[in-house]
Amino acid sequence: MKKILFLFLFSILSFSVSAQREFYEMRVYTMKFGSPSSGLHNYLEKSLLPALNRQGVKNIGAFEEWSQDNPAKIYLLIPYESMSAYEKVTKAVSSDKTFAENSADYNLIAQDKVPFSRYETSFFNAFSGIPQLVKPEVGSMVFEVRTYEGYIEDAYQRKIKMFNEGELQIFKETGLHSVMFGEKIAGPQMPCLTYMLAFKDLAERDANWKKFSDHPEWKRISKLPEYANSVSNIYRVFLKPLKYSQL
Repeated sequence: MKKILFLFLFSILSFSVSAQREFYEMRVYTMKFGSPSSGLHNYLEKSLLPALNRQGVKNIGAFEEWSQDNPAKIYLLIPYESMSAYEKVTKAVSSDKTFAENSADYNLIAQDKVPFSRYETSFFNAFSGIPQLVKPEVGSMVFEVRTYEGYIEDAYQRKIKMFNEGELQIFKETGLHSVMFGEKIAGPQMPCLTYMLAFKDLAERDANWKKFSDHPEWKRISKLPEYANSVSNIYRVFLKPLKYSQL
């Protein structure tokens, strides 16, 4: 009887752990044309990311766009265990003396020399179908970020269901290497979802998207009435990791 009770409690605990969904912050810094970017990069590499790491936050992504268009943009993807962990970590970092010391030069940048105009933050709850960030293989140099808008909340939720109940598995089978999938809970373009994929190069990316589009299960579920009109707009950007990225 004790053994049965132990196994029952263990299964409940295992389910609880496996069901824990991460909480993501994605920052996008819009850089100023003509201003040196070194001040921001030094701050991120030597101050912010190490401070987050000291609080147990790992696998922080830091990227720039492949495009050479202006204004340039810098992306940060920061995974937290939960929303409450985000609040706890943010408070701890703000009182971290080492962080304050390492941020001194950044905080002294003159107003006319600041390297970015603004940064935009979005927050996401991880999908139930991929509840934790997946660290990409070493050598992944192309990161594709897609945002799918829904014209109304119901449409957006139906697309999330489509991913969780079928599309994520097809991604796995066709080499669309998932890094994160998030339901946006705060930020622009809502209601929407955002996900990130990783590839070694554009050739792998193109070949594997072709496999996906040809997959019979994708052809089947994409025609199901329950998923009709679930996406109204798609936005895509290609990123490459900065030298201090942890992804």
